Amino acid sequence: MVHQYKLDGYNIVLDTASGSVHAVDDLAYDLIAGYKDTPETELIRDLAEKYGQPESEVRECLDDVRALEEAGKLYSRDVYENLAYDFKARPTVVKALCLHVAHTCNLNCSYCFASQGKYHGERALMSFEVGKRALDFLVEKSGTRRNLEVDFFGGEPLMNWDVCKRLVEYARSIEKDAGKNFRFTLTTNGMLIDDDVIDFANREMSNVVLSLDGRKEIHDRLRVDYAGHGSYDRIVPKFQRLVEARGGKNYYMRGTFTRANLDFTNDVFHMADLGFTELSMEPVVAAPGDPSALREEDLPVIKEQYEILARDMLRRWREGHPITFYHYMIDLENGPCIYKRITGCGSGTEYMAVTPWGELFPCHQFVGDPKYSLGNVWDGVTNTEVRDQFKLINAYARPECRDCWARLYCSGGCAANAYHATGDIRGVYSFGCELFKKRIECAVMMQVVQSLEGESPE
Repeated sequence: MVHQYKLDGYNIVLDTASGSVHAVDDLAYDLIAGYKDTPETELIRDLAEKYGQPESEVRECLDDVRALEEAGKLYSRDVYENLAYDFKARPTVVKALCLHVAHTCNLNCSYCFASQGKYHGERALMSFEVGKRALDFLVEKSGTRRNLEVDFFGGEPLMNWDVCKRLVEYARSIEKDAGKNFRFTLTTNGMLIDDDVIDFANREMSNVVLSLDGRKEIHDRLRVDYAGHGSYDRIVPKFQRLVEARGGKNYYMRGTFTRANLDFTNDVFHMADLGFTELSMEPVVAAPGDPSALREEDLPVIKEQYEILARDMLRRWREGHPITFYHYMIDLENGPCIYKRITGCGSGTEYMAVTPWGELFPCHQFVGDPKYSLGNVWDGVTNTEVRDQFKLINAYARPECRDCWARLYCSGGCAANAYHATGDIRGVYSFGCELFKKRIECAVMMQVVQSLEGESPE
């Protein structure tokens, strides 16, 4: 399958199965568009007339296109599709856990998918004993995999910080004998960050995810404490101190945009102007009637915003001050990941969420839904029927995705978003698909520009 689009003066042709990207002139663009459906003599004649060129030159261009096809760089066949279901039948190992160390939060964000950290249940903190058993479960179920991922999540995990630290210390005490390497991530709203958090997180956390929605007026509109006071002024200085002390180690500023800030690029730029360079801005996932929820009529504005963001990122890159946007990180050197095509995101099989009392769910967005309870960290996965359903969520699982050019980049998409939008983990969250495809187009365009222009100035 081939996907063609024009963006910022570039004619881009993407061969979806191989991942090959071609930046072409107008003639080649039109020729590729008609290559499969128009008789050769008619195609050559029409394009020669359109561009005022001899038919011999059009034929030379056609020969180039044919050579790319023969080389597997245009109209290539996806040779992995038939392997997907066989692969999913194999035993899986658990490689990552999201530890819900706190089902409580010190903020009262109105758009919170987790019901202000309670996940539609009771407030609770994970005990060290439950967390310890979760780490042991991860080691036991990880097979020969060496690198294991653990995310401290909530609610707000810093409300149970001592347990987080004790769990890291326990993991470090067993990883050598177990032949494992634990990599920890902390996701926090920043309210409780202090010198101890900064020192420990920067020493032990491979990544830190910091929640900031951008401009003060946008952030403080929804991210408030229980007295209704905004949190921006309290957290930004702490985030700046943590990132500065981090010394180049991984972190992400993670924001959420709603209908209140469809101009969300200004929030991304604001965070960049604060000195943060690793950025993410996620579309809110809310019930259709929620005032924050995005609507179909917002799509043109949001897509334009992604283009604005791409252009500004290129400007910053040219000026020697680049920023990273999570959704524009794409590997064009190796093409779409073969493993991800077949496995999808891994939720429910390789990745699970653990509640404060040790219950297992496919990911944090399913926590609290009894239909998707997988088992617990003592008995393991006992609901094998649900686990096996998740095994078949991949780039090839949904009939609606069969003719989608982007399916090998989204790897089947988010099962949780599909479930919340359609009631079925095998469904399609069409709004999210539209945003994803636009982001991929922008990301590919940026890499085309950077490849053609070379390294950014120092």
